[in-house]
Amino acid sequence: MQQRGLIEAVGVVAAALVLTAIFTYPLVPRIDRLGRVNTDDGRLSIWNVAWVADALITNPRHLYDANIFYPAKRALAFSESNIGAGLIAVPAWGLTGNPYLAHNVVVVVAFILAAAGAYYLVRYLSASREAAAIAAILFAFCPYIFSRTAHIQLLMSGLLPFSMLAFHRLVDRRTTGRAITLGLVLWAQALSCAYYAIFAALMVGLGTLVFAWTRRLWTSARYWGMVALAAAVALGLTTPFFLPYLEVQDAGFGRTLDDARVYSANAGAWLASSAWAHRWWLPALDFSETLFPGVVATVLGLGGAWITLRARGERAGTAASPLARDVAGFYVAIAVAAFWASFGPDAGLYRWLFEIVPIFSFLRAPARMGLMTDLGLVVLGSAAVVAWLGPRRRPRLWALGLALVAALELFTAPLTALREPPPFPEAYRALARLPRGAVAEFPYFYNRSDFPRHAEYMLGSTVHFQPLVNGYSDYIPPSWRATVVPLSSFPTRESFSILGRIGARYVVFHLRSYDRRSRERLFERLETYGRFLRPLVKDDDAWLFEIVDWPN
Repeated sequence: MQQRGLIEAVGVVAAALVLTAIFTYPLVPRIDRLGRVNTDDGRLSIWNVAWVADALITNPRHLYDANIFYPAKRALAFSESNIGAGLIAVPAWGLTGNPYLAHNVVVVVAFILAAAGAYYLVRYLSASREAAAIAAILFAFCPYIFSRTAHIQLLMSGLLPFSMLAFHRLVDRRTTGRAITLGLVLWAQALSCAYYAIFAALMVGLGTLVFAWTRRLWTSARYWGMVALAAAVALGLTTPFFLPYLEVQDAGFGRTLDDARVYSANAGAWLASSAWAHRWWLPALDFSETLFPGVVATVLGLGGAWITLRARGERAGTAASPLARDVAGFYVAIAVAAFWASFGPDAGLYRWLFEIVPIFSFLRAPARMGLMTDLGLVVLGSAAVVAWLGPRRRPRLWALGLALVAALELFTAPLTALREPPPFPEAYRALARLPRGAVAEFPYFYNRSDFPRHAEYMLGSTVHFQPLVNGYSDYIPPSWRATVVPLSSFPTRESFSILGRIGARYVVFHLRSYDRRSRERLFERLETYGRFLRPLVKDDDAWLFEIVDWPN
Protein backbone atom coordinates (compact mmCIF):
# COMPACT_ATOMS: atom_id res chain seq x y z
CA MET A 1 0.00 0.00 0.00
CA GLN A 2 2.84 2.36 0.90
CA GLN A 3 4.62 1.59 -2.36
CA ARG A 4 1.44 2.26 -4.34
CA GLY A 5 1.09 5.65 -2.63
CA LEU A 6 4.69 6.51 -3.49
CA ILE A 7 4.19 5.52 -7.12
CA GLU A 8 1.06 7.66 -7.26
CA ALA A 9 2.91 10.63 -5.74
CA VAL A 10 5.71 10.31 -8.29
CA GLY A 11 3.13 10.17 -11.07
CA VAL A 12 1.33 13.27 -9.76
CA VAL A 13 4.57 15.26 -9.53
CA ALA A 14 5.77 14.08 -12.95
CA ALA A 15 2.46 14.96 -14.60
CA ALA A 16 2.42 18.34 -12.85
CA LEU A 17 5.97 19.04 -14.04
CA VAL A 18 5.09 18.22 -17.65
CA LEU A 19 1.97 20.38 -17.53
CA THR A 20 3.93 23.23 -15.91
CA ALA A 21 6.55 23.08 -18.66
CA ILE A 22 3.78 23.29 -21.26
CA PHE A 23 1.70 26.01 -19.58
CA THR A 24 4.70 28.23 -18.75
CA TYR A 25 6.59 27.81 -22.03
CA PRO A 26 9.30 28.99 -22.69
CA LEU A 27 10.25 29.15 -19.00
CA VAL A 28 11.51 25.61 -18.41
CA PRO A 29 13.79 25.29 -21.49
CA ARG A 30 15.40 28.65 -20.62
CA ILE A 31 15.02 28.44 -16.87
CA ASP A 32 18.41 29.98 -16.13
CA ARG A 33 17.99 33.19 -18.13
CA LEU A 34 14.35 34.32 -18.25
CA GLY A 35 12.42 36.56 -15.88
CA ARG A 36 9.65 39.10 -15.53
CA VAL A 37 12.16 41.92 -15.94
CA ASN A 38 9.65 43.88 -17.99
CA THR A 39 8.06 45.00 -14.71
CA ASP A 40 9.58 46.35 -11.51
CA ASP A 41 7.47 44.01 -9.36
CA GLY A 42 9.07 41.14 -11.29
CA ARG A 43 12.55 42.49 -10.54
CA LEU A 44 11.58 42.86 -6.88
CA SER A 45 10.49 39.21 -6.76
CA ILE A 46 13.74 37.96 -8.29
CA TRP A 47 15.79 40.06 -5.86
CA ASN A 48 13.65 38.89 -2.94
CA VAL A 49 14.10 35.18 -3.65
CA ALA A 50 17.85 35.60 -4.14
CA TRP A 51 18.24 37.67 -0.96
CA VAL A 52 16.36 35.16 1.22
CA ALA A 53 18.22 32.18 -0.25
CA ASP A 54 21.57 33.92 0.21
CA ALA A 55 20.78 35.00 3.76
CA LEU A 56 19.62 31.51 4.73
CA ILE A 57 22.94 30.15 3.52
CA THR A 58 25.33 32.83 4.77
CA ASN A 59 23.73 34.72 7.67
CA PRO A 60 20.25 33.56 8.72
CA ARG A 61 20.31 35.67 11.90
CA HIS A 62 20.17 38.79 9.73
CA LEU A 63 17.58 37.46 7.29
CA TYR A 64 15.30 40.48 7.72
CA ASP A 65 18.14 43.00 7.42
CA ALA A 66 17.82 43.15 3.65
CA ASN A 67 20.36 45.25 1.76
CA ILE A 68 17.87 47.90 0.57
CA PHE A 69 16.98 51.36 1.93
CA TYR A 70 20.32 51.47 3.75
CA PRO A 71 20.68 52.17 6.68
CA ALA A 72 17.11 51.04 7.46
CA LYS A 73 16.74 47.94 9.62
CA ARG A 74 14.40 44.98 8.99
CA ALA A 75 13.90 46.10 5.40
CA LEU A 76 12.78 42.63 4.29
CA ALA A 77 9.60 43.21 6.32
CA PHE A 78 8.71 46.25 4.20
CA SER A 79 6.92 43.80 1.88
CA GLU A 80 6.36 40.03 1.70
CA SER A 81 9.39 38.22 3.07
CA ASN A 82 8.89 35.16 0.83
CA ILE A 83 10.89 32.93 3.14
CA GLY A 84 9.23 29.82 1.75
CA ALA A 85 10.24 30.73 -1.79
CA GLY A 86 13.77 31.55 -0.68
CA LEU A 87 14.06 28.21 1.10
CA ILE A 88 13.02 26.35 -2.06
CA ALA A 89 15.61 28.37 -4.01
CA VAL A 90 18.52 27.55 -1.67
CA PRO A 91 19.96 24.64 -3.71
CA ALA A 92 19.79 26.50 -7.04
CA TRP A 93 21.18 29.71 -5.57
CA GLY A 94 23.85 27.97 -3.54
CA LEU A 95 25.14 26.02 -6.53
CA THR A 96 24.98 28.74 -9.19
CA GLY A 97 24.43 32.19 -7.68
CA ASN A 98 22.08 32.78 -10.62
CA PRO A 99 19.06 34.87 -9.49
CA TYR A 100 16.97 33.94 -12.53
CA LEU A 101 17.50 30.21 -12.05
CA ALA A 102 16.80 30.47 -8.32
CA HIS A 103 13.55 32.35 -8.93
CA ASN A 104 12.35 30.17 -11.80
CA VAL A 105 12.95 26.96 -9.86
CA VAL A 106 10.54 28.36 -7.27
CA VAL A 107 8.01 29.18 -10.00
CA VAL A 108 8.08 25.60 -11.28
CA VAL A 109 7.86 24.12 -7.78
CA ALA A 110 4.96 26.46 -6.98
CA PHE A 111 2.90 25.15 -9.91
CA ILE A 112 3.72 21.55 -8.97
CA LEU A 113 2.68 22.15 -5.35
CA ALA A 114 -0.58 23.76 -6.48
CA ALA A 115 -1.44 20.82 -8.73
CA ALA A 116 -0.47 18.26 -6.09
CA GLY A 117 -2.35 20.10 -3.34
CA ALA A 118 -5.58 20.28 -5.34
CA TYR A 119 -5.17 16.65 -6.43
CA TYR A 120 -4.77 15.23 -2.93
CA LEU A 121 -7.46 17.44 -1.38
CA VAL A 122 -10.05 16.43 -3.95
CA ARG A 123 -8.99 12.79 -3.96
CA TYR A 124 -9.45 12.70 -0.19
CA LEU A 125 -12.86 14.39 -0.24
CA SER A 126 -14.33 12.68 -3.32
CA ALA A 127 -12.45 9.36 -3.36
CA SER A 128 -11.96 9.86 -7.12
CA ARG A 129 -8.55 10.05 -8.76
CA GLU A 130 -10.16 11.17 -12.02
CA ALA A 131 -11.91 14.09 -10.34
CA ALA A 132 -8.70 14.90 -8.48
CA ALA A 133 -6.69 15.07 -11.70
CA ILE A 134 -9.15 17.50 -13.29
CA ALA A 135 -9.22 19.61 -10.12
CA ALA A 136 -5.42 19.80 -10.20
CA ILE A 137 -5.50 21.34 -13.67
CA LEU A 138 -8.33 23.75 -12.92
CA PHE A 139 -6.73 25.05 -9.71
CA ALA A 140 -3.01 25.08 -10.51
CA PHE A 141 -3.38 26.74 -13.91
CA CYS A 142 -6.34 29.03 -13.26
CA PRO A 143 -6.28 32.46 -14.97
CA TYR A 144 -5.83 34.27 -11.65
CA ILE A 145 -2.40 32.69 -11.20
CA PHE A 146 -1.17 33.57 -14.69
CA SER A 147 -1.98 37.22 -14.08
CA ARG A 148 0.38 37.14 -11.06
CA THR A 149 3.62 35.83 -12.56
CA ALA A 150 5.47 38.98 -11.44
CA HIS A 151 4.63 38.27 -7.78
CA ILE A 152 6.33 35.14 -6.53
CA GLN A 153 4.33 35.02 -3.30
CA LEU A 154 1.03 34.93 -5.20
CA LEU A 155 2.22 31.91 -7.17
CA MET A 156 2.65 29.99 -3.90
CA SER A 157 -0.97 28.81 -3.87
CA GLY A 158 -0.32 25.10 -3.35
CA LEU A 159 -0.26 25.17 0.44
CA LEU A 160 -3.84 26.48 0.51
CA PRO A 161 -5.36 23.13 -0.60
CA PHE A 162 -2.76 21.27 1.47
CA SER A 163 -3.92 23.29 4.51
CA MET A 164 -7.50 22.25 3.87
CA LEU A 165 -6.46 18.63 3.36
CA ALA A 166 -4.72 18.64 6.73
CA PHE A 167 -7.79 20.25 8.30
CA HIS A 168 -10.26 17.70 6.89
CA ARG A 169 -8.04 14.85 8.00
CA LEU A 170 -8.01 16.29 11.51
CA VAL A 171 -11.80 16.65 11.56
CA ASP A 172 -12.20 13.03 10.45
CA ARG A 173 -9.69 11.61 12.94
CA ARG A 174 -8.56 13.82 15.79
CA THR A 175 -5.02 12.72 16.59
CA THR A 176 -2.05 14.66 17.89
CA GLY A 177 -0.06 13.91 14.74
CA ARG A 178 -2.77 15.31 12.48
CA ALA A 179 -3.12 18.43 14.63
CA ILE A 180 0.61 19.08 14.48
CA THR A 181 0.58 18.47 10.73
CA LEU A 182 -2.15 21.10 10.26
CA GLY A 183 -0.15 23.57 12.35
CA LEU A 184 2.99 22.92 10.31
CA VAL A 185 1.23 23.35 6.98
CA LEU A 186 -0.37 26.62 8.12
CA TRP A 187 3.08 27.79 9.24
CA ALA A 188 4.58 26.89 5.88
CA GLN A 189 1.78 28.84 4.17
CA ALA A 190 2.49 31.86 6.37
CA LEU A 191 6.14 31.80 5.34
CA SER A 192 5.19 31.50 1.68
CA CYS A 193 2.40 34.07 1.28
CA ALA A 194 0.81 36.16 4.03
CA TYR A 195 -2.37 36.67 2.02
CA TYR A 196 -2.91 32.97 1.52
CA ALA A 197 -2.03 32.25 5.15
CA ILE A 198 -4.83 34.59 6.22
CA PHE A 199 -7.17 32.91 3.73
CA ALA A 200 -6.23 29.48 5.10
CA ALA A 201 -6.75 30.66 8.68
CA LEU A 202 -10.19 32.06 7.81
CA MET A 203 -11.19 28.82 6.08
CA VAL A 204 -9.96 26.64 8.93
CA GLY A 205 -11.63 28.90 11.48
CA LEU A 206 -14.97 28.76 9.67
CA GLY A 207 -14.61 25.03 9.07
CA THR A 208 -13.95 24.41 12.75
CA LEU A 209 -17.33 25.93 13.60
CA VAL A 210 -19.21 24.36 10.69
CA PHE A 211 -18.07 20.79 11.36
CA ALA A 212 -18.46 21.15 15.11
CA TRP A 213 -22.13 21.76 14.33
CA THR A 214 -22.73 19.31 11.47
CA ARG A 215 -20.88 16.44 13.14
CA ARG A 216 -22.04 17.13 16.70
CA LEU A 217 -18.58 17.86 18.02
CA TRP A 218 -19.50 20.88 20.16
CA THR A 219 -19.04 18.88 23.35
CA SER A 220 -15.94 16.96 22.23
CA ALA A 221 -13.03 18.09 24.38
CA ARG A 222 -10.64 16.19 22.12
CA TYR A 223 -11.89 18.02 19.01
CA TRP A 224 -11.35 21.45 20.52
CA GLY A 225 -8.08 20.36 22.08
CA MET A 226 -6.65 19.18 18.77
CA VAL A 227 -7.81 22.34 16.99
CA ALA A 228 -6.18 24.38 19.74
CA LEU A 229 -2.97 22.36 19.38
CA ALA A 230 -2.89 23.02 15.63
CA ALA A 231 -3.43 26.74 16.25
CA ALA A 232 -0.71 26.80 18.90
CA VAL A 233 1.80 25.12 16.58
CA ALA A 234 0.99 27.51 13.73
CA LEU A 235 1.06 30.65 15.88
CA GLY A 236 4.07 29.58 17.91
CA LEU A 237 6.17 28.91 14.83
CA THR A 238 4.91 31.94 12.87
CA THR A 239 5.24 34.58 15.60
CA PRO A 240 9.06 35.00 15.45
CA PHE A 241 8.78 35.66 11.71
CA PHE A 242 5.87 38.06 12.23
CA LEU A 243 7.50 40.28 14.87
CA PRO A 244 9.48 42.34 12.31
CA TYR A 245 6.18 43.25 10.65
CA LEU A 246 4.85 44.55 13.95
CA GLU A 247 7.93 46.75 14.20
CA VAL A 248 7.24 48.12 10.73
CA GLN A 249 3.59 48.70 11.62
CA ASP A 250 4.67 50.66 14.69
CA ALA A 251 6.74 52.82 12.33
CA GLY A 252 3.60 53.72 10.41
CA PHE A 253 2.98 50.89 7.95
CA GLY A 254 -0.63 49.86 7.55
CA ARG A 255 -3.49 49.55 5.09
CA THR A 256 -6.70 51.53 5.02
CA LEU A 257 -10.09 50.85 3.51
CA ASP A 258 -9.27 53.46 0.87
CA ASP A 259 -6.22 51.37 -0.10
CA ALA A 260 -8.46 48.32 -0.34
CA ARG A 261 -10.88 50.07 -2.67
CA VAL A 262 -8.14 50.58 -5.24
CA TYR A 263 -7.37 46.85 -5.35
CA SER A 264 -10.95 45.54 -5.22
CA ALA A 265 -12.64 43.54 -7.93
CA ASN A 266 -15.39 44.90 -10.11
CA ALA A 267 -17.97 42.91 -12.06
CA GLY A 268 -15.76 42.77 -15.13
CA ALA A 269 -12.92 41.21 -13.14
CA TRP A 270 -14.93 38.00 -12.74
CA LEU A 271 -15.15 37.68 -16.52
CA ALA A 272 -11.54 38.66 -17.29
CA SER A 273 -8.89 36.08 -18.13
CA SER A 274 -5.60 35.97 -20.00
CA ALA A 275 -6.22 32.45 -21.35
CA TRP A 276 -6.31 32.30 -25.15
CA ALA A 277 -9.85 30.89 -25.10
CA HIS A 278 -11.12 33.95 -23.25
CA ARG A 279 -9.13 36.83 -24.70
CA TRP A 280 -11.57 37.54 -27.50
CA TRP A 281 -14.08 39.12 -25.10
CA LEU A 282 -11.57 41.21 -23.10
CA PRO A 283 -12.03 44.38 -25.23
CA ALA A 284 -15.70 44.46 -24.21
CA LEU A 285 -14.90 44.37 -20.48
CA ASP A 286 -14.12 47.01 -17.89
CA PHE A 287 -12.07 44.97 -15.45
CA SER A 288 -9.85 45.77 -12.47
CA GLU A 289 -8.45 42.27 -11.96
CA THR A 290 -8.30 38.86 -13.67
CA LEU A 291 -10.52 36.49 -11.69
CA PHE A 292 -12.54 34.40 -14.17
CA PRO A 293 -12.20 30.76 -13.04
CA GLY A 294 -13.00 29.41 -16.50
CA VAL A 295 -16.13 27.93 -18.04
CA VAL A 296 -15.25 24.34 -17.08
CA ALA A 297 -14.51 25.20 -13.46
CA THR A 298 -17.65 27.32 -13.12
CA VAL A 299 -20.01 24.79 -14.73
CA LEU A 300 -18.56 21.87 -12.79
CA GLY A 301 -18.55 23.81 -9.53
CA LEU A 302 -22.17 24.93 -9.81
CA GLY A 303 -23.23 21.49 -10.99
CA GLY A 304 -21.38 19.77 -8.16
CA ALA A 305 -22.98 22.04 -5.58
CA TRP A 306 -26.46 21.24 -6.95
CA ILE A 307 -25.84 17.48 -7.13
CA THR A 308 -24.42 17.20 -3.64
CA LEU A 309 -26.69 19.53 -1.70
CA ARG A 310 -29.85 17.97 -3.12
CA ALA A 311 -28.67 14.38 -2.53
CA ARG A 312 -29.69 12.46 0.56
CA GLY A 313 -27.13 10.94 2.84
CA GLU A 314 -23.64 12.06 3.68
CA ARG A 315 -21.45 9.31 2.30
CA ALA A 316 -18.74 10.56 -0.09
CA GLY A 317 -17.44 8.87 -3.20
CA THR A 318 -20.64 7.68 -4.88
CA ALA A 319 -22.57 9.10 -7.82
CA ALA A 320 -25.48 9.92 -5.50
CA SER A 321 -23.30 11.75 -3.00
CA PRO A 322 -19.75 12.33 -4.33
CA LEU A 323 -18.98 14.75 -1.47
CA ALA A 324 -20.29 14.74 2.07
CA ARG A 325 -23.14 17.26 2.22
CA ASP A 326 -21.55 19.30 5.01
CA VAL A 327 -18.29 19.44 3.05
CA ALA A 328 -20.16 20.68 -0.02
CA GLY A 329 -22.06 23.23 2.05
CA PHE A 330 -18.81 24.44 3.57
CA TYR A 331 -17.17 25.02 0.18
CA VAL A 332 -20.30 26.71 -1.16
CA ALA A 333 -20.06 29.12 1.78
CA ILE A 334 -16.35 29.68 1.12
CA ALA A 335 -16.86 30.32 -2.59
CA VAL A 336 -19.75 32.72 -2.06
CA ALA A 337 -18.13 34.62 0.83
CA ALA A 338 -14.84 35.02 -1.03
CA PHE A 339 -16.67 36.19 -4.16
CA TRP A 340 -18.56 38.76 -2.07
CA ALA A 341 -15.48 39.96 -0.16
CA SER A 342 -13.45 40.36 -3.37
CA PHE A 343 -15.52 43.44 -4.24
CA GLY A 344 -13.92 45.25 -1.32
CA PRO A 345 -15.21 47.59 1.39
CA ASP A 346 -18.14 49.02 -0.53
CA ALA A 347 -19.73 45.56 -0.84
CA GLY A 348 -19.91 45.23 2.95
CA LEU A 349 -18.33 41.90 3.92
CA TYR A 350 -14.71 42.99 3.49
CA ARG A 351 -15.37 46.11 5.60
CA TRP A 352 -16.76 43.91 8.37
CA LEU A 353 -13.74 41.60 8.24
CA PHE A 354 -11.39 44.59 8.25
CA GLU A 355 -13.02 45.92 11.42
CA ILE A 356 -13.04 42.67 13.40
CA VAL A 357 -9.88 40.89 12.17
CA PRO A 358 -6.77 42.93 13.11
CA ILE A 359 -4.50 41.21 10.59
CA PHE A 360 -6.53 42.75 7.74
CA SER A 361 -4.69 46.03 8.37
CA PHE A 362 -1.74 44.46 6.52
CA LEU A 363 -3.81 43.67 3.41
CA ARG A 364 -4.74 45.93 0.55
CA ALA A 365 -6.05 43.68 -2.24
CA PRO A 366 -9.52 42.20 -1.55
CA ALA A 367 -9.62 40.88 -5.12
CA ARG A 368 -7.07 38.23 -4.19
CA MET A 369 -9.74 36.51 -2.09
CA GLY A 370 -11.03 35.26 -5.43
CA LEU A 371 -8.55 32.40 -5.17
CA MET A 372 -10.73 30.91 -2.43
CA THR A 373 -13.66 30.97 -4.82
CA ASP A 374 -11.52 29.08 -7.35
CA LEU A 375 -10.67 26.48 -4.72
CA GLY A 376 -14.31 26.13 -3.70
CA LEU A 377 -15.38 25.61 -7.31
CA VAL A 378 -12.80 22.90 -8.04
CA VAL A 379 -13.71 21.00 -4.87
CA LEU A 380 -17.41 21.21 -5.63
CA GLY A 381 -16.71 20.37 -9.26
CA SER A 382 -15.38 16.98 -8.23
CA ALA A 383 -18.93 15.96 -7.35
CA ALA A 384 -20.07 16.79 -10.87
CA VAL A 385 -17.17 14.85 -12.36
CA VAL A 386 -17.90 11.76 -10.27
CA ALA A 387 -21.61 11.92 -11.14
CA TRP A 388 -20.86 12.44 -14.84
CA LEU A 389 -18.35 9.57 -15.02
CA GLY A 390 -20.48 7.15 -13.00
CA PRO A 391 -22.62 5.60 -15.79
CA ARG A 392 -19.92 5.64 -18.46
CA ARG A 393 -18.22 2.44 -19.66
CA ARG A 394 -14.70 3.88 -19.86
CA PRO A 395 -14.62 6.53 -17.15
CA ARG A 396 -10.87 7.09 -17.31
CA LEU A 397 -10.99 7.81 -21.03
CA TRP A 398 -13.85 10.26 -20.51
CA ALA A 399 -11.93 11.86 -17.63
CA LEU A 400 -8.88 12.24 -19.85
CA GLY A 401 -11.02 13.99 -22.44
CA LEU A 402 -12.46 16.36 -19.84
CA ALA A 403 -8.96 17.08 -18.49
CA LEU A 404 -7.84 17.92 -22.04
CA VAL A 405 -10.80 20.29 -22.49
CA ALA A 406 -9.97 21.99 -19.16
CA ALA A 407 -6.32 22.36 -20.11
CA LEU A 408 -7.11 23.76 -23.56
CA GLU A 409 -9.52 26.29 -22.08
CA LEU A 410 -6.94 27.58 -19.58
CA PHE A 411 -3.95 27.46 -21.92
CA THR A 412 -1.96 30.72 -21.85
CA ALA A 413 1.46 29.90 -23.33
CA PRO A 414 3.71 31.25 -24.61
CA LEU A 415 4.29 33.61 -21.69
CA THR A 416 5.35 36.60 -23.75
CA ALA A 417 5.95 38.74 -20.66
CA LEU A 418 9.09 36.73 -19.88
CA ARG A 419 12.28 38.44 -21.00
CA GLU A 420 15.94 37.50 -21.31
CA PRO A 421 17.74 40.37 -19.55
CA PRO A 422 21.09 41.78 -20.64
CA PRO A 423 24.22 40.70 -18.71
CA PHE A 424 24.92 42.49 -15.46
CA PRO A 425 27.43 45.33 -15.92
CA GLU A 426 31.07 45.02 -14.90
CA ALA A 427 30.48 47.60 -12.16
CA TYR A 428 28.38 45.04 -10.24
CA ARG A 429 31.00 42.34 -10.56
CA ALA A 430 33.60 44.81 -9.31
CA LEU A 431 31.43 45.61 -6.28
CA ALA A 432 31.35 41.91 -5.44
CA ARG A 433 35.15 41.99 -5.09
CA LEU A 434 35.40 45.26 -3.16
CA PRO A 435 35.34 45.77 0.63
CA ARG A 436 31.90 46.11 2.16
CA GLY A 437 30.34 49.53 1.80
CA ALA A 438 26.98 51.13 1.05
CA VAL A 439 26.19 51.82 -2.60
CA ALA A 440 24.01 54.57 -4.09
CA GLU A 441 22.93 54.20 -7.72
CA PHE A 442 21.89 56.93 -10.13
CA PRO A 443 19.75 58.27 -11.65
CA TYR A 444 18.00 58.44 -8.31
CA PHE A 445 14.32 58.35 -9.16
CA TYR A 446 12.52 60.87 -6.98
CA ASN A 447 8.95 61.06 -8.32
CA ARG A 448 6.55 58.81 -6.40
CA SER A 449 5.41 57.14 -9.62
CA ASP A 450 9.05 56.32 -10.41
CA PHE A 451 9.95 54.74 -7.04
CA PRO A 452 9.45 51.21 -8.46
CA ARG A 453 12.31 51.83 -10.90
CA HIS A 454 14.77 51.40 -8.03
CA ALA A 455 13.97 47.67 -8.30
CA GLU A 456 16.35 47.53 -11.26
CA TYR A 457 19.21 48.39 -8.91
CA MET A 458 17.95 45.84 -6.39
CA LEU A 459 18.08 43.12 -9.03
CA GLY A 460 21.62 44.17 -9.92
CA SER A 461 22.61 43.97 -6.26
CA THR A 462 22.13 40.18 -6.35
CA VAL A 463 25.60 40.09 -7.94
CA HIS A 464 27.25 41.63 -4.87
CA PHE A 465 24.66 42.17 -2.06
CA GLN A 466 26.45 45.25 -0.83
CA PRO A 467 24.21 47.55 1.26
CA LEU A 468 22.08 49.61 -1.11
CA VAL A 469 20.82 53.12 -0.44
CA ASN A 470 18.16 52.65 -3.12
CA GLY A 471 15.08 50.55 -2.56
CA TYR A 472 11.53 49.68 -3.51
CA SER A 473 8.86 47.86 -1.50
CA ASP A 474 5.27 48.09 -0.32
CA TYR A 475 6.39 50.31 2.55
CA ILE A 476 8.64 53.27 1.81
CA PRO A 477 10.40 54.62 4.95
CA PRO A 478 9.68 58.33 5.57
CA SER A 479 13.40 58.96 6.14
CA TRP A 480 14.12 57.67 2.64
CA ARG A 481 11.34 59.74 1.08
CA ALA A 482 12.81 62.86 2.71
CA THR A 483 16.12 62.51 0.85
CA VAL A 484 15.09 61.42 -2.64
CA VAL A 485 14.94 64.90 -4.17
CA PRO A 486 18.34 66.20 -2.99
CA LEU A 487 20.01 62.85 -3.76
CA SER A 488 18.64 62.90 -7.30
CA SER A 489 21.09 65.68 -8.24
CA PHE A 490 24.24 63.94 -6.95
CA PRO A 491 27.01 65.01 -6.93
CA THR A 492 26.26 68.23 -5.06
CA ARG A 493 27.27 69.46 -1.63
CA GLU A 494 23.85 68.63 -0.17
CA SER A 495 23.77 65.14 -1.64
CA PHE A 496 27.33 64.48 -0.49
CA SER A 497 26.24 65.52 2.98
CA ILE A 498 23.33 63.04 2.96
CA LEU A 499 25.52 60.16 1.78
CA GLY A 500 28.15 61.12 4.33
CA ARG A 501 25.67 60.97 7.21
CA ILE A 502 24.63 57.42 6.32
CA GLY A 503 28.17 56.25 5.52
CA ALA A 504 27.88 55.53 1.80
CA ARG A 505 31.09 54.42 0.12
CA TYR A 506 30.35 53.73 -3.57
CA VAL A 507 28.24 55.33 -6.29
CA VAL A 508 27.14 53.92 -9.65
CA PHE A 509 25.90 55.99 -12.60
CA HIS A 510 23.84 54.29 -15.31
CA LEU A 511 24.48 56.65 -18.21
CA ARG A 512 21.87 55.23 -20.55
CA SER A 513 19.14 56.04 -18.06
CA TYR A 514 19.87 59.78 -18.34
CA ASP A 515 18.50 61.84 -21.20
CA ARG A 516 20.99 63.91 -23.22
CA ARG A 517 20.61 67.13 -21.22
CA SER A 518 20.70 65.37 -17.85
CA ARG A 519 23.82 63.47 -18.90
CA GLU A 520 25.57 66.69 -19.85
CA ARG A 521 24.75 68.20 -16.45
CA LEU A 522 25.97 65.06 -14.73
CA PHE A 523 29.33 65.31 -16.52
CA GLU A 524 29.60 68.94 -15.45
CA ARG A 525 29.00 68.04 -11.81
CA LEU A 526 31.42 65.11 -12.01
CA GLU A 527 34.09 67.49 -13.24
CA THR A 528 33.34 69.92 -10.39
CA TYR A 529 33.41 67.23 -7.69
CA GLY A 530 35.86 64.88 -9.38
CA ARG A 531 38.47 65.10 -6.63
CA PHE A 532 36.06 63.47 -4.18
CA LEU A 533 35.33 60.48 -6.40
CA ARG A 534 37.83 57.84 -7.46
CA PRO A 535 36.82 56.04 -10.69
CA LEU A 536 36.88 52.25 -10.41
CA VAL A 537 34.98 51.08 -13.50
CA LYS A 538 34.23 53.14 -16.63
CA ASP A 539 34.26 50.34 -19.17
CA ASP A 540 30.60 50.43 -20.22
CA ASP A 541 27.31 52.11 -19.48
CA ALA A 542 27.62 51.72 -15.68
CA TRP A 543 30.35 53.87 -14.10
CA LEU A 544 31.48 52.94 -10.60
CA PHE A 545 33.20 55.40 -8.24
CA GLU A 546 34.44 55.21 -4.68
CA ILE A 547 33.86 58.24 -2.46
CA VAL A 548 37.33 59.14 -1.16
CA ASP A 549 36.64 62.52 0.44
CA TRP A 550 33.80 64.85 1.33
CA PRO A 551 33.26 68.53 0.47
CA ASN A 552 33.60 70.78 3.52
